[in-house]
Amino acid sequence: MRVRFEFRRYRLPFRTPVRTAHGSWSVREGVLVRLTAGSDAGAGDSGYGEAAPIPWFGTEAVEEVEAECRALGEWVDDRRLNEVPPHFRCLRNAIASARSELGETRAEPAAKGGPAGPGYLPCAALLPAGRRALAEIGTKAEAGFRVFKWKVGVGDVADELGLFDDLCGELPPGGRLRLDANGAWNRAQAERWLERCAERPVEFVEQPCLASSKADGAERRRVEDLLLGLAGDFPTPIGLDEALITESDVERWMAAGWPGIFVVKPSLIGDPATALAKLANARAAVVLSAALETAVGARAGLRMAFAWPGEPRALGFGVWPLFSDPRCDGPAAAPFIRYEDVGQLNPEAVWNAVS
Repeated sequence: MRVRFEFRRYRLPFRTPVRTAHGSWSVREGVLVRLTAGSDAGAGDSGYGEAAPIPWFGTEAVEEVEAECRALGEWVDDRRLNEVPPHFRCLRNAIASARSELGETRAEPAAKGGPAGPGYLPCAALLPAGRRALAEIGTKAEAGFRVFKWKVGVGDVADELGLFDDLCGELPPGGRLRLDANGAWNRAQAERWLERCAERPVEFVEQPCLASSKADGAERRRVEDLLLGLAGDFPTPIGLDEALITESDVERWMAAGWPGIFVVKPSLIGDPATALAKLANARAAVVLSAALETAVGARAGLRMAFAWPGEPRALGFGVWPLFSDPRCDGPAAAPFIRYEDVGQLNPEAVWNAVS
């Protein structure tokens, strides 16, 4: 079956720059793809997908995605789509999402029926880095949030630890923090934080250490051993995030007996359905999370979240409103995301917005 392949590169400013250990992030770039069945663009149903790469995670660059999309051509068949090289993980993800909407192959379970569990899932609120978190946590707590994700590793460790104590004091009853270091710490810094977390309401610490994308095999093994050691030495669970970019990453950490959390960003993994199925079979602790993508990628990721058969941990999708153009946002951040809200996301509106 031949389908029409179209793509649109986007460059969307955030409403407010996102500060992480990687620096200040003010613009999201990516590529939307659309597959249309029929002899012309308006003759059949369309399926949409989003390639939202983050190069410092180890994905392909957006320029590479755009070039590969141009190389695919306007009319494609299954064979040509399957020939997209494996290292184009985000693009392959986008194509799989678009194909599933057309009902061709690799359909997502939740796309064909209702959610695997309840019709709503809890969601964590994303707090800004630094002192601004203190100004926002009260408002988010009043809105009903009880799990809060705070970006750390951005400033001086001593300053952030002082803010950490203040932030814990602002938590509502039953509230818990997730600390996301984005791999910013060395061993001494990670141990200092984990010692403090042992006495605080911290659900888990996300990616405390990370090998550079340019590191050799020996350095990567050293950091992986460090993470396994930290997970065994401290009571606060540790989550893997940047360390999980491919299905083989998931398999390697499972084989190593990883005892902590697997934070999975479906938009960044070439075949998230397969990776999640393996994690489900292993009864692993999983948190599904956004990659600051548009509503197109959010819809695909949230469908997988509602299909997840394991424990419904608070999703890491409490990031919207995110863009200066609200037409591109996923569901507004709320303590719970409803399955029906996911179905109301309109990929065509995003497609038109970035034209």
